[in-house]
Formats: sequence, C-alpha cells, structure tokens
Amino acid sequence: MKRNYYVVGLILLTFFVISFLTNIIGPLVPDMIRGFGLSLTLVALLPFAFFIAYGVMSIPSGMLIETFKEKRIMAAGFVVAFFGSLLLAGFPNYLTAVLSLFLIGCGMAMLQVVINPLLRTAGGEEHYAFNSVLAQLIFGLASFISPLVYSGLVTRLQGSSGGAWISWLRGMVPAGLPWISLYWIFTLICLAMILIIVFSRFPRVTISKEEEVGPWRTHVLLFRKRVVILFFIAMFCYVGTEQGVANWISQFLSSYHGYDPQTVGAQAVAYFWGLMTAGGVLGLGLLKIMDSRKVLVLFTILALASLTVALFGPARLSHLAFPIIGFFASVMYPIIFSLALNSVSEHHGSFSGILVTGIIGGAVIPLVIGWLGDRLGLRTGMLFLYLTMGYILSVGFWSRPIIKNKTIQLGRKRETAGSK
Repeated sequence: MKRNYYVVGLILLTFFVISFLTNIIGPLVPDMIRGFGLSLTLVALLPFAFFIAYGVMSIPSGMLIETFKEKRIMAAGFVVAFFGSLLLAGFPNYLTAVLSLFLIGCGMAMLQVVINPLLRTAGGEEHYAFNSVLAQLIFGLASFISPLVYSGLVTRLQGSSGGAWISWLRGMVPAGLPWISLYWIFTLICLAMILIIVFSRFPRVTISKEEEVGPWRTHVLLFRKRVVILFFIAMFCYVGTEQGVANWISQFLSSYHGYDPQTVGAQAVAYFWGLMTAGGVLGLGLLKIMDSRKVLVLFTILALASLTVALFGPARLSHLAFPIIGFFASVMYPIIFSLALNSVSEHHGSFSGILVTGIIGGAVIPLVIGWLGDRLGLRTGMLFLYLTMGYILSVGFWSRPIIKNKTIQLGRKRETAGSK
C-alpha cells in the first residue's frame, strides 16, 4: 500500500486529544479526595473506571471496524467521550464521576483500536517503532499541557478577575469544585473532533488481511500462543506503571513533603509527561542506531533508579525524580507494541485489540497502590511498581521479533549483503 500521510497526521492529532483527556486524572486526585471526601481506595476507583473500559470495549471495537470502518468508529468514540464529559460537567458528584470516566474510557478505547493498526499500515511496518515513538511524543506533549491548563484554570477561577470565558466557567461549576471546569473544556474538544472527522474526507485505507480484526475464535486462537499472553502482560504492566506513577505523584508529594497539589503537584505531573516527550526525542534517535530491545532494557533500568530516588529521596530530589521517570518511560509503550506486532506473522488487527485490552493495567495497578496505601502508607503501596517495571525489563531479554526495527547499521549490512 502507498504510504498515506494524511492518515498518519490524523492519528497523531487523535493521540494528542486522547492524551489531553486521559492523563489529567493524576493531578485531579488530591482535589477529588477533598471535594468528594474519598479514601485512597475510593479515589483509585475513578482511574479504575476509566481504564477498565478498555477491557470492555477494545475487542468489540475491533470487530465493529470490520462493519462500520474507521471513520464511523472514530466519530462514535468521540461521541461517547462527549457525553461522558458532559455528564460530569453538568452533574458533578462521585457516582457521576465514575460513570463519566467509564464512558470517556470507552470512547478512548474505540479510538486506540482504530489508530494503532492504521499507524503500522499507513506509515510502514519497518518504520512502525519510529512512528510509534513519534506518536508518544505527541501524547506526552498533550499530557504536559493538560495539567498546566488545569492549574491555570483553577487559579483564575478562584480569583476575582478574568474575562468572559472565565466568568462563564465560574458560573457553570460549583464553588468548591473549580476543577470541574476541565470537563466543560473536554466536552468542547470532543465536539470539535466529531465535526473534524464528520466533515473530513477520509482517503481509502486498505487494511491487509493480517491487519483485520477477526472473530472471537481468532482471539481465542491467539490467546493460546505464549507470546501473545506474555505481551498482553507487558502492556498491562506498562500502562499500570505509567498511571501508577502519574496518578499518585501529586498526592505523594503532598502527603510526604507538604507540596501544594494545585501548583507544585500539578506541575510535577506536567513535567512527568513533558519529560516523557523529551525522552521520546532521544528514543527516536536511539531506535535508528540500536535494537529496540536494548533501548527498552537501558531505559527501564534508569526508570527503576529514578523511582527509587523519588520514593526514598528528600523532598527536592523526590520532586525532581518523579518527572524523570517519565523521561525513561517514554519508549516503553511504543517498543512493547511494535515488538508484539512484529513477533507474530498474522492476525495483527486482532492482536492489536488484545494489546489495547491490556491497558486495563491502568485500572488495576493504581487501585492496588491505593488499597495498599490505605493500609500501609502510599510509599509502601508504590513499591508495587518494582514488580511491574521488572516485568517490562524482562521483555528486552525474552522477546524475539520476526521483523526488527530498521537501524542505520542494519541497513548498511543489508546493502553490503546485496552487493555480494
């Protein structure tokens, strides 16, 4: 198939919006605890509701693509997220927050199932690791911006000044819950994306037989393969690690070091995602000169070291080390995903649905941390991340991809071999 750069651009925009809506939960955790009077376990049920939606919607969404095609599924995903955002914005309480985040998660799952196989096909299989890290850059940029938008909005809403836009938001949200204003913004973003997709002229994208999402029996067949289960666990561990860090940074810094969650805490989360973007830039370069498995091992070891400093270092070092974890986590998701799809020779669409289902790790791991934190302290709860990062580290040793990421050295070797 001819490479379709329009589709790649649309995928990158969608990654930006998914990230903007998804990764704001962490900075909001302290506000949710105070606003709704929650324990660590109850507040952890909110990201649980969001990410468990991936387990519910991922595989069915993949099957729906076969009937309704990419454009309709993408539009439907944003419609579901629109109603989820509107629900919490209009009726803010704990129960509607749980339902709202579940609906938004369903919409994001539908989008993820569409865009991942399309990125591999539209951008080229041999460039998939590179394009995936590029998408992670966009993802990290949006995640960096959203906590800063939250911090700025809350500060201005709690003041007495502001333009017509701030005055309108001030009148739309309860006095004690200024963070709800974000969900009015999310509602408008989803509406804009619906209109962009509906009025865009989608090029015809032909998915190969291997990229199509098959019936349930195909998924059952795949789950009988050891490599599929191993990569499913890897995706589960990665997203659980990412969200297990991001969701608890602000609360940890507040509880153990007394930092203000609406300013310092939110900024720390923003820089976690911002440094993930910076790490992605370095990752793009390294993937052109190194095997992706070696990059994964190197970055995971450094992430483990940063986690140790964040949990046990003094206030200043902890404040710095948490964002640095994001820098070293930047390449984990795209490398795991590309290694997985490049480790099987068929049914890539179905396998993609299974991998996206592994995003439920973002539901389970933060909940485990919160449950342990209520009983043993948040620091002890976050020690669970050593297990998930340890498994990610192991992927670099046991994975055996059929197609390796294309490197400069590898390309030269092929040219030399071809001239003999």
